[in-house]
Amino acid sequence: MLRQEYAKLGLREADLPTDPFILFEQWLADAVTSGMHEPTAMAVSTIGPTGAPACRLVLLKSVDERGLVFFTNYRSRKAHELALDPRCAAVFPWHCIFRQVRLEGAAERISTEESDAYFATRPRGSQLGAWASPQSEEVPDREYLDRAYQKAVMRWPEPTRIPRPGHWGGIRIVPGSVEFWQGRPDRMHDRIHYSRVGQSWKLRRLAP
Repeated sequence: MLRQEYAKLGLREADLPTDPFILFEQWLADAVTSGMHEPTAMAVSTIGPTGAPACRLVLLKSVDERGLVFFTNYRSRKAHELALDPRCAAVFPWHCIFRQVRLEGAAERISTEESDAYFATRPRGSQLGAWASPQSEEVPDREYLDRAYQKAVMRWPEPTRIPRPGHWGGIRIVPGSVEFWQGRPDRMHDRIHYSRVGQSWKLRRLAP
C-alpha cells in the first residue's frame, strides 16, 4: 500500500524549493517515518588509483547546507581513495517508498572539533571498535580482531573516557549535483536534477 500511495505522487517544478537540501531533508524525514530499515544508509562510490570505481554502504550522520557527513577510519580504502581523488557519488535507495536520491560531488574531511563531538556520542563499544579495527587491512583471523578489541577494553576500563583516534573522523560530501527520482505509474517516473551554479542551484527535469 505504501508503494502504491507514493507512486501516485509526483514532482512539479512549481512546488519544488530552489535549494535541493530542503527537499532532501523532507524526503529523508519521509524515509525515516516510513519505518524502512536503515533509512540513512547510502551507497558511496569512489575512484581508485587505477581509475576503477568502488562502492560501499555507509550511514549518513548529518546533513546541512554544506553537505552530507558520514564517519570512517581515515586509513580505510574509501578514505585513502577520497584523499587521492575527492570526486565521489552517493545514492539513497529508498525502494519501499518508490524514491531515490543521487548525488555527485567532492569529499572533504570535517573539522576535528566536529569529529570529536560526534565520537563522544557513540556507544562505548563502537568507540572501542574504532581503536581496535585496522579497517580495510588484511588480518590473519577473527581472533586477531577479538584480541585487539580486548586490548582496547583493558586500555580504557570503565568509566574511563575513550578519546577519538586521530585516524578516525567525518567526511563531508559536498554535492555539485543532486537528482530526485520519484516513481510514477507506467514507468513515467519523475526525475528532477539540481546542479550547482556558483552559490545557487539550477533545476531541470530529466526524462525517465
